[in-house]
Amino acid sequence: MAEKAPVIEIRNLHKRFGDLEVLRGVDISARKGDVVSLIGSSGSGKSTLLRCANLLEDSQQGEILFKGEPVTWAGNDNVRRPADAKQILRIRTNLSMVFQQFNLWSHMTILQNVMEAPVTVLGRDRDEVETSARKYLDKVGIGDKCDAWPAQLSGGQQQRAAIARALCMEPEALLFDEPTSALDPELEQEVVKVIKDLASEGRTMLLVTHDMKMAADTSDHVVFLHQGRIEEQGPPDRLFGSPQTERLQGFLSATSHA
Repeated sequence: MAEKAPVIEIRNLHKRFGDLEVLRGVDISARKGDVVSLIGSSGSGKSTLLRCANLLEDSQQGEILFKGEPVTWAGNDNVRRPADAKQILRIRTNLSMVFQQFNLWSHMTILQNVMEAPVTVLGRDRDEVETSARKYLDKVGIGDKCDAWPAQLSGGQQQRAAIARALCMEPEALLFDEPTSALDPELEQEVVKVIKDLASEGRTMLLVTHDMKMAADTSDHVVFLHQGRIEEQGPPDRLFGSPQTERLQGFLSATSHA
């Protein structure tokens, strides 16, 4: 029996902003249960890659596949857009993204924030969604904050609410874009623990992070990006324990002293 297609697969992806080439032919894939971390300096293309995977950014060249199904494009290589609105919605709702900034609705309670997309986007039953939302808020350790407003929560609690919101979509994979970089160190650890717990459950995740310890502890595969290309990749014990390229050696040396 053939191995199942990856949940998310990117082939030869190119992305430009004007004359600036941010991604220069990147290949990456995550099979069911894989945790793939993307590391690299600021400006290396990590976050752009994640946004392209979730179709929040249009790319100029290359293929993006979700469970073996390629995104269909309209236009040419220089100006192309996803062609099928239903396909975009299906992919986006199955690749829930957690951003650096929490992006919670300030006029909604935490419970309402978590429930909003499953009810309005997916059209799920409100009572079922509420049960699910409360379960996920319990899961991330803030079940007692259902009726609080975002402004009443710490940054770490708000980010955990954002993770519960992503989980409530029941996605095939979670995409994390620097989920701890806006947090103070003590609050960061609350979120790291949640992400580690999710990884241990076998959830499929793409994780852009500046936290090398979290990448080492949670990942099955680590990708080091440099100037829009994959400089080095492999299992975390080899990448962090025995980096092969001078650029990765320099990057890890700099981050260990940061």
